[in-house]
Amino acid sequence: MAWRWIKGLWWGAALLLVALLAFAGLQLARMAYRAAAIRLENEAPSEARLLPDTDINPYGANMFLQREVEPWKIDKTLQMAAEAGLGWVKLQFPWEQLEPERKGEYLTSQTRESTWDRYDRIVAACEQYGLEIVARLDRPPAWARDDNTFQQAPPDDFRDYGDFVYAFVSHYRGRIQYIQIWNEPNIFPEWGNRPVNPEAYVEMLRIAYTRAKEADPNVRVLSAPLAFTLGEPHPDAGEWRSMNDLEYLDGMYRAGAAAYFDIYSANAFGMQYPPEEPPDPAVLNFQRVLLHREIMERYGDEGKAVWFNEYGWNAAPASMPAGELVWQRVTEQQQADYTLRGIRLAREEWPWAGAFLIWYFRQVGNIPPDSAEYYFRMVDPDFTPRQVHLAVQDATKAQQEVGLGLYQEMNAAVRRYGNWAQVFEPEANGGAMLVSEAPGDSLTFSYHGEHVDLITEVGPEGGRAQISLDGQPVPGLPRDDAGNSYISLHSEGETRSARLPLVADGDPGGHTLRITVADPAETGAAGGRIAIDAFEVLSEQEASSPVLAVAMYLGTMAVAIPLLIWVLRRLGIVTRPR
Repeated sequence: MAWRWIKGLWWGAALLLVALLAFAGLQLARMAYRAAAIRLENEAPSEARLLPDTDINPYGANMFLQREVEPWKIDKTLQMAAEAGLGWVKLQFPWEQLEPERKGEYLTSQTRESTWDRYDRIVAACEQYGLEIVARLDRPPAWARDDNTFQQAPPDDFRDYGDFVYAFVSHYRGRIQYIQIWNEPNIFPEWGNRPVNPEAYVEMLRIAYTRAKEADPNVRVLSAPLAFTLGEPHPDAGEWRSMNDLEYLDGMYRAGAAAYFDIYSANAFGMQYPPEEPPDPAVLNFQRVLLHREIMERYGDEGKAVWFNEYGWNAAPASMPAGELVWQRVTEQQQADYTLRGIRLAREEWPWAGAFLIWYFRQVGNIPPDSAEYYFRMVDPDFTPRQVHLAVQDATKAQQEVGLGLYQEMNAAVRRYGNWAQVFEPEANGGAMLVSEAPGDSLTFSYHGEHVDLITEVGPEGGRAQISLDGQPVPGLPRDDAGNSYISLHSEGETRSARLPLVADGDPGGHTLRITVADPAETGAAGGRIAIDAFEVLSEQEASSPVLAVAMYLGTMAVAIPLLIWVLRRLGIVTRPR
């Protein structure tokens, strides 16, 4: 009896052990699956931004570098902008300073030196810090008008302006690729003391756009941003001194403006409201841009990006008289918070949102502290950073390395070195690609993930590019005689789009991929053209983790079930089939 009791107890314990093993396997599988689900949620691929001019570094600022006298201040300003993670600099190139005396002559009045020299130095400084320029082209010289009462007024003959635009784009071809045609033509004094006229502005835009594209087919033309206003009547009956921006934009589209710009410029001041405040035709706020977008879509122009030309909140002190608060006011903390929230909201909800050019980075000291405009600044005239500058600097760090997803060639995680040209082609992924044939030109792409594919073009003109991963050759790619891993974009037949795996089995952590244009004379390649259309970061974790969870459970049960059957047979509960 005692032996039977001990034997039964032993078999019962074995049965309990088998049951516990099965239960533990189930729990481990559930934990693994839950961890995989959390990781999938956190590492979900970013939604691709396929609209041209939207998958870019969204952070930029307006600057007044043309007003600086001391070169070190230009350098210091750009250094701080680059350290803050900005990608764009909005600069004014006054027509009156470049072509001051007479048509076709780009010489200073006194020394007869080239008027381009000063601006060439500014452009070179921006290039040194990796900052893209958006060039605002306005302010005609005196010779272009009979009435010079208002310096902002347009020229008498728009063709003179078109010729200036042609000269500017030709001079900076390959260096400045974004130009803005005029500024706030819907208000006095930007359109002079005459009634504002959307049809007349569209004629100016048509001439400027045509001449710009003649100089460089790849230049991107931005429309003039419209001033936020509910309107002000002109003394002439039925005319406007300043016209409601929504009505003016509708007038532009009725006059055929859609054919004469690539990117729509919008001013976006938040006034006293947070960025989440909904739009209202009778209210001036950040989301008023949605009303502009509705007009664009009404006229079938939804395929263009919107860039925010002057963006921000004013942080004037509470002691400033209410009559001086043209842009209302918020606290400095709100200014910093609203600036980031507005960009985040737009990037998450508006696939057409592009660059945000904060108004403004720093002024040279000509705006006094008793003016409300003084309190837009990100940095004081003495280079003291304000809260909004520090907040932007923190926010931009997150975009310097991307996760899973498809990313265009102008994404903030891509850094260019050399003279890459942005070429706009409707067939390209996102409508554009970077192209270089200069040996030594390179770019880097920072990401975290296991696999990276390059979307590119291959064809008879394609060359060879050296590829490195974290400074080392990439496993799986061919090597040249010097041990460098490389890809070849040469192919017979017509040029076509291609997807090439660059990194096939990398570690899932953070990496930097570098692509360098190789010298055809050294490699023997038939061509030298390297085209960068997009990168896609991929990973097997999203598939392997749930599979692992199921495998863990099935593996445990594969042990537990046979063991349970064996125990039951030994107890005589289950008999072996005969």
